[in-house]
Amino acid sequence: MRGGDNLTGELFSYVDLEARVRGDHPLRAIRVIVNEALATLERDFAALYSPIGRPSIPPEKLLRAMLLQAFYSIRSERLLMERLEYDLLFRWFVGIGVDDAAWDHSVFSKNRDRLLEGDIAAKFLNAVLAQRRVKKLLSTDHFSVDGTLIEAWASMKSIRPKDGSGEPPAEGGGGRNTEADFHGQKRSNETHASTTDPEARLYRKGKGKETKLCFMGHGLMENRHGLLVDACLTLADGHAERVAALHMIEPRADRPQAITLGADKAYDAEDFVNELRSMNVTPHVAQNTNGRSSAIDGRTTRHSGYAVSQRIRKRIEEAFGWIKTVAGQDKTGFRGRDRVGWAFIFAAAAYNLVRLPKLLAVPT
Repeated sequence: MRGGDNLTGELFSYVDLEARVRGDHPLRAIRVIVNEALATLERDFAALYSPIGRPSIPPEKLLRAMLLQAFYSIRSERLLMERLEYDLLFRWFVGIGVDDAAWDHSVFSKNRDRLLEGDIAAKFLNAVLAQRRVKKLLSTDHFSVDGTLIEAWASMKSIRPKDGSGEPPAEGGGGRNTEADFHGQKRSNETHASTTDPEARLYRKGKGKETKLCFMGHGLMENRHGLLVDACLTLADGHAERVAALHMIEPRADRPQAITLGADKAYDAEDFVNELRSMNVTPHVAQNTNGRSSAIDGRTTRHSGYAVSQRIRKRIEEAFGWIKTVAGQDKTGFRGRDRVGWAFIFAAAAYNLVRLPKLLAVPT
């Protein structure tokens, strides 16, 4: 018998949110890991809030909602709050009831900015990796490093001479996005800066590539399962990758046995290689012999481990690809190095969380 197409609404629901999420949903395993990590950050959260006044959005719920924004490629806080209003799965993951109202997007953004003060993104990344069952997955001997460009939230038309001599582009054609002709003008980071985001830097990936206003994100990956164990963001320049690599690998090199660090040709510089060796780190860096001599010689390349590192190091591009496409960090929606860096590190933690349920399900 055919059922009728009757649109009836129920005043009450007796089905718990927990029962509406299937038992094998990937977010279940992720939520367990997230909750355990958030519990270890209790003191860090408490230090960011005053003991008196009106209660704000709990930071635990803020971070869970931001993880959903990364997982599901939601491009703005306004759309995230709209999704949270009607999506029961989102409400279950964040930890709000069926009858609770979603937050206003502006209130959500203001409360999120408070987390910048405590370096919560980096602490959350470390809290996830410090869990006993996660820690067993990580290699402590072999790592890979790389950098990627994060396009700034600023237009090339916002670039002006630092001495104040530049004039705004002449209006033409109406509208806010006026025409501008920069041909023949020499612009560099020494003489020019963006009025929208002064910390963004002019940079291009290589010859023949267009120059953009960018920051540079860096990641350190362990080679066993390809998880990001550290991440940071710097100003975009030609030395940033190597400086960031030394900064991230140094704490892990403080041990009697040597560790390895895989990297691409951009890291083949004599001072960088020598600095690694002084820290007891074997530089598994790709040789750059394009019109020059490489700092990597037969002492390194003759070992079979070098070839293994060169093959595995490319997996870090998978992490950067997810962070930039799925998590939306290809062109940041924030301004300023601190805010952009916070979002990049948090996206790195989200990438690890996406991969952990399958890794933990495999018996070791």
